[in-house]
Amino acid sequence: MKRYKGYIFDLDGTIYLDDQAIPGAPETVRHLREAGCRVTFISNKPLEPRERYAAKLTRLGIPVDPADVLTSGHVLGQWLAAESPGARVFVVGEPPLLAELSTFGLHVTNDTGHSEKSDFVVAAFDRTFDYAKLNIAFQAVRRGARFIATNADRTCPVQGGEIPDAAAVIGAIEGCTGQSVEWVAGKPSPLIVQAGLARMGGLPPAQCLVVGDRLETDMVMARRAGAASALVLTGVTCRQALAASPVQPDYVLESVAQLMG
Repeated sequence: MKRYKGYIFDLDGTIYLDDQAIPGAPETVRHLREAGCRVTFISNKPLEPRERYAAKLTRLGIPVDPADVLTSGHVLGQWLAAESPGARVFVVGEPPLLAELSTFGLHVTNDTGHSEKSDFVVAAFDRTFDYAKLNIAFQAVRRGARFIATNADRTCPVQGGEIPDAAAVIGAIEGCTGQSVEWVAGKPSPLIVQAGLARMGGLPPAQCLVVGDRLETDMVMARRAGAASALVLTGVTCRQALAASPVQPDYVLESVAQLMG
């Protein structure tokens, strides 16, 4: 395997499993940093702030600055702040995402009594999604709000299993409005990789390796961004699924520890 100038790592299933570091992951990150490589971590889950991910990684033996962690919520907030500063945003999502977006100077709400015109409707993972929220999203989009999303994958890995993610919310809003989601911040969109490249000093995609455990998100995202991809077998993808998939990574690794080889 060639040495890349930048490495973008997925977290759950790649760097850690639940509350345990993948064997060799801390040593791998340290090895890459000592070799002068830039390292960024990404998560599709808009459930935690970057500071909490950084604290967890540090606790697991991988010291990380919060600025080196990118979540789909953070990338979405960056985009909204640049696209429409101070925009009014109705969020079908949970409190951590609302708090994240609010740090960008946006007027954010998920209040079902919210009736003023929204500039954007955001679809995200939301365990409290109900008809009232769907109706507000429907009315806002019909009045001209732009419809965007944190991510579009179908499951959200959480401790103890997986639960439905933003795709269900996107589908419900698309179904009632007849309008497709315009823009997606997280996987499998290439935008979160582009944000990672910018964080690593504007590296060109060809000089970066994206490392993850999911074919349909991590590997597709890397391909769309023009970066190389490495699938690790420590997460959800097994060799049988890999053999049957039309999506094939550039490299297949038993774990991130092979990056030290």
